[in-house]
Amino acid sequence: MDRRKAVALGDFDGMHLAHKTVVTGAKDVTIYCVNNRFSLLQKSIFEERFPNAVFADFDTIKNLSADEFVNGILIDELGAEMLLCGYNFRFGKGAKWSAFDLRRMLEERDVWVRILEHQDFEGAPISSSRIRACIRDGEIEKANEMLGYPFTFESVVEHGDARGRTIGFPTANQHLPAGLMMPKFGVYQSFALIDGKRYKAFTNIGIRPSWQVDEPIAETNIFDFDGALYGRVVRLELVKYLRGEMHFASVEELKEQLTHDKSSII
Repeated sequence: MDRRKAVALGDFDGMHLAHKTVVTGAKDVTIYCVNNRFSLLQKSIFEERFPNAVFADFDTIKNLSADEFVNGILIDELGAEMLLCGYNFRFGKGAKWSAFDLRRMLEERDVWVRILEHQDFEGAPISSSRIRACIRDGEIEKANEMLGYPFTFESVVEHGDARGRTIGFPTANQHLPAGLMMPKFGVYQSFALIDGKRYKAFTNIGIRPSWQVDEPIAETNIFDFDGALYGRVVRLELVKYLRGEMHFASVEELKEQLTHDKSSII
């Protein structure tokens, strides 16, 4: 077995299925994240799932020459003896150099380079931009298929106005992490992860047209859970878009709709 030190190189915004073909191309690979956008999976969860990741200072490396990037970063800093990247990887000032330029330069230095082809979904290559568009348009199931896992985020549960609790639908209220792609406003079938257990739930994301909030918030009703969550970090997975946000003329009208939403999941 080839035991060269392997480095997987790319943007890795969320680590979707096409990214995974890159990072699984060698054993114990170091994942070098170039752009660090993390709009599809917040950085804290990325670090938990991929503890072997190294995060670039993009503002520094984007203006490097090809030689500075190859010698200074890949060989001297990362110690790469084998390199894996996608077919569309570009680097250096003005993104002037391609994955094939990288292969030529590294193989001259006895570093083996594997360039991975695109991976398709519904007849087109999987990409972070396609996944972001699906999340924005409420096509969360398609986004999750391309990610290879549910769109996931976590944040602290905050105090709300307790209106849901008065009608039998208490909610965990959370702000979405900064930088994360904002899902289409509306109600989602979801899962909440609490103390290692996964609970069925449904989540409204938006500004609540009937009782508006100043900025978008996630409000999650968690099935079969009874406990205090204020101040705790709860992780949510969005799995299906159920409907758009609605304006309710009364609390009773809201309760009727929430009952229908919950019954569609159970």
